[in-house]
Amino acid sequence: MAPVPVGAKLRAGAKLMNVEPVTGGVQVTIEVTFECEGASKPSCVAEVIFRYYA
Repeated sequence: MAPVPVGAKLRAGAKLMNVEPVTGGVQVTIEVTFECEGASKPSCVAEVIFRYYA
């Protein structure tokens, strides 16, 4: 991971990793990557899990 200097420009990208049924709804897993302008590696890579119920 790379540090984020104060005032730096950031970019976030998301990739849908998985959608699976759960009782009463679905569970969605998304990979989110934050990149700092000019850095050679990402500042943060995280998996975010949401559950949606009907």
